[in-house]
Amino acid sequence: MSDIIYKDESYAIVGALFNVYNNLRSGFSEIVSKDALELEFNSLNIPFEREKEYSVTYKGVVLRHKFYADFIAFDKIILEIKSIENIYDKHIAQCINYLKVFKNRLAILANFHKDLLDHKKIVL
Repeated sequence: MSDIIYKDESYAIVGALFNVYNNLRSGFSEIVSKDALELEFNSLNIPFEREKEYSVTYKGVVLRHKFYADFIAFDKIILEIKSIENIYDKHIAQCINYLKVFKNRLAILANFHKDLLDHKKIVL
């Protein structure tokens, strides 16, 4: 059995996600979930940066378009928040692109769906 990457950190993040979902329940927009998650991270002393900006470089030139990660937790885990009906391949692809640009190894894609909290770990 392979080791789980950033096991303790990802466990803490997923726990915070469930705390937010259990308190807010469903039906809120992404921004409300992000605001609540920011409070939850602070209460749990989980280090994070919100809306962290990253540049993309092509052939040594920084492109105009920037990427903005919803959260970077523990200075190494990308957390992307959604509030949609289903997680689709394009959302997973978005996380993979973030991992490549940010040179990170783990992203967590969380969806505050109306009926449940769905989350996926994406590892590069």
